[in-house]
Amino acid sequence: MYKVLAIGNSFSEDAFYYLHEMAKSDGRNLMAVNLYIGGCSLKQHVENLCAGNAKYMYQKNGVLTDRYVSIQEILREEEWDIIMTQQASHDSGVFETYFPYLEEIVSYIKKECPHAKLYLHETWAYEMDSTHEAFPIYHNSQTEMYEKLEDCYQKAARMTGLTLIPSGRVIQKVRKLAPFRYEQGEKSLCRDGFHMDMIYGRYLVSGVLYTTFFKADIRENSFLPDGAQQEYVNVIKNCIYDIA
Repeated sequence: MYKVLAIGNSFSEDAFYYLHEMAKSDGRNLMAVNLYIGGCSLKQHVENLCAGNAKYMYQKNGVLTDRYVSIQEILREEEWDIIMTQQASHDSGVFETYFPYLEEIVSYIKKECPHAKLYLHETWAYEMDSTHEAFPIYHNSQTEMYEKLEDCYQKAARMTGLTLIPSGRVIQKVRKLAPFRYEQGEKSLCRDGFHMDMIYGRYLVSGVLYTTFFKADIRENSFLPDGAQQEYVNVIKNCIYDIA
């Protein structure tokens, strides 16, 4: 069994939602656990780590639970194969918010889980008409937010030696293609201006993770979410294959 862990927030909740089902479709036995605190930043992760706070909702294979845990507890509970973390979306394009916190998290994980492969997950820019309270940081510009977060994640990955999962980049590419050209009145990949759409957005991000983790050809994966149209999913698959 592959054991995959995210020390994250609601954006990793979106990213992990279909991961287990994609693996199952390819005959892989995978357990995907997300440690969830809404809007949790790298700084907050470090604060929780230092204090041993059991404030994270334990989410397994896309299912919410009533169990609350600490990072320490979960790192020691399983032999993790893959561990990823990410910056909170509102801080994603502000480089000063990454350090020294990311380095501290990575150092702790390497000590506790020396055999795990570590990843940095690139989150995504908000929808162009998002009402998120942090969007004005980026002058309410999706393009500006994307360019800044892409630069920050690239630099942070280089400085820490982490493998970058390019979800934000793939999302930005899909946004330029039918039927996801929101600026032309087509479907948004977001459900509320910042979280991923429950079907196609979540499928996209889970697909980027799955492809990055296992070097699999997503075009050959037969999993189709309930309610999804195959032709829409094929657009996403082709973009993931081209970039990831």
